[in-house]
This record gives sequence, C-alpha cells and structure tokens, in this order.
Amino acid sequence: MNRVYVCSCFGVTEQQVKQHAEDGACTPRQIASACKAGTDCGSCVRRIQALLGRGACPRRELADQGKPVLTNLADAA
Repeated sequence: MNRVYVCSCFGVTEQQVKQHAEDGACTPRQIASACKAGTDCGSCVRRIQALLGRGACPRRELADQGKPVLTNLADAA
C-alpha cells in the first residue's frame, strides 16, 4: 500500500483526509477536528484544501443558512 502523507506532524494520509471528507468534513477546520491535520505547523492546510476541492458540501450549505453543522445531516433536512 502506497501512503501519501498530507500532514507529517500527525501522520495523516491523503486517504484519511478523503475518508473524512466522505464522512462529511468540508473544510480544513473540520478535517482538523476529525484528525488534527493542519493544527500544528499548518504547512498541509493548502494540500487539504486542494483535496477537498470546491464541490457541494451539505454542511457548508447548512452553515450558510445559519443552521448548526454538527448535527446529523438527516435530522437537518
């Protein structure tokens, strides 16, 4: 298995960031909450942003509407 590290401070791989994104993390701050990536030296934040892209994000849409983003998405609909 080839591991590409995004955050060397905490040993977070590209695959882990992608998994957190699939689980609903839409921003580098949400990724940081999930796995601490980007919270030490910060050099990985741009890479995390690139991995997240600019796609649709249900949690970002909730935040834009002023709704809580840490609730279950099914409850918010």
